[in-house]
Amino acid sequence: MTYAIEADGLRKRFGDTRALDGVSLAVAEGKVLGVLGPNGAGKTTAVRVLATLLRPDSGTARIGGHDVVREAAAVRRTIGLTGQYASVDEDLTGRQNLLLIGALLDLSRRDARRRADELLEWFDLTGAASRPAGTYSGGMRRRLDLAASLVGRPAVVFLDEPTTGLDPAKRDAMWDVVRTLVAEGSTILLTTQYLEEADQLADEITVIDHGRVIAHDTPLGLKRQAGNRTLTVVPADAAHAPVVRSLLAAVSSEEPTALPAGGFSVPVLDEAVVGTTVSALAGRGVALSELSLHLPTLDEVFSTLTQHEDRTRDRNEKEVAA
Repeated sequence: MTYAIEADGLRKRFGDTRALDGVSLAVAEGKVLGVLGPNGAGKTTAVRVLATLLRPDSGTARIGGHDVVREAAAVRRTIGLTGQYASVDEDLTGRQNLLLIGALLDLSRRDARRRADELLEWFDLTGAASRPAGTYSGGMRRRLDLAASLVGRPAVVFLDEPTTGLDPAKRDAMWDVVRTLVAEGSTILLTTQYLEEADQLADEITVIDHGRVIAHDTPLGLKRQAGNRTLTVVPADAAHAPVVRSLLAAVSSEEPTALPAGGFSVPVLDEAVVGTTVSALAGRGVALSELSLHLPTLDEVFSTLTQHEDRTRDRNEKEVAA
């Protein structure tokens, strides 16, 4: 497998703060890696190191086969970067911002104009293209900043919380942009605070907390790591509710939770209980209006992982103090 992004043991300190404490990750060509973590976890520091904006104290990283320290110029020719905050020139129009980037990338005037028009349309900014960016709303400046990062058709794109400040409709449109970039062959590293975003877009997810990688898997794999599934059963006839409750209590170690719809839900460890429950309900003549088995959401996974990390760190600190 060929990796577009590789990092091994990255460390970075700011004074007494360990922003990165041995971070390792890899992203295969044409894939999306979602990087999750609470505020201050080290996500943005990792992006800045990979984008050659910061030198790591130790560890190595390669982008498109180029070392981020020894071959920084080659890395910069390979990547596009959108930071957490829009960094457009507010005195220039939307189109002029993109043409400036095209000139810096040595595009011909014709190619720069063509690419600018394409991106303005793609990001729904054509109508505002002749206005100074300083008159744009926050969401419009964000979209212009994203467009600027794509002028050079980069092979690797770093998106650091790209949909912050966008309304739900524009966020959905941005998801379509990411999917299109991947379809065209780009590799994406996406940091986000929106768990749904990672679930929708990422092929794999790395969770960082306090500068360390605490989990890595596919979205489905992370959900399975979090533990219990939830089995929900709603009878078609409310009179059968006691039967449903009794049968669910028999397949779970916890008491069933009553639902507003008239049914019950319980945590279960094994998908096999679905078949057992269906057979038992059929044997009792219970018709159903709903039966479902849900994995934990990524929000629940994230909470479980970070709480476990906090408990582990507290325990280690106590042992050191003792």
